[in-house]
Amino acid sequence: MARTKASSIKRGPFSEEARSPEVTQENIAQRAYSLYEARGRQEGHDLDDWLQAERELLEEESGLSIHKRGARKS
Repeated sequence: MARTKASSIKRGPFSEEARSPEVTQENIAQRAYSLYEARGRQEGHDLDDWLQAERELLEEESGLSIHKRGARKS
């Protein structure tokens, strides 16, 4: 039976190993909870909040923002 080395398995950009030490699950959970509260504690958006929080934290860390990428001068 062939074995695959764990180090040879490719990880996605949002996997725990691909994240910087500053973007932890605890940080994401706190940001997601803030999003939940900002929406008035409306249930049913936990995954959306988690993914948005993760995306925002990774963008902040990398120096990108939605506004910088999407901004155009008129």
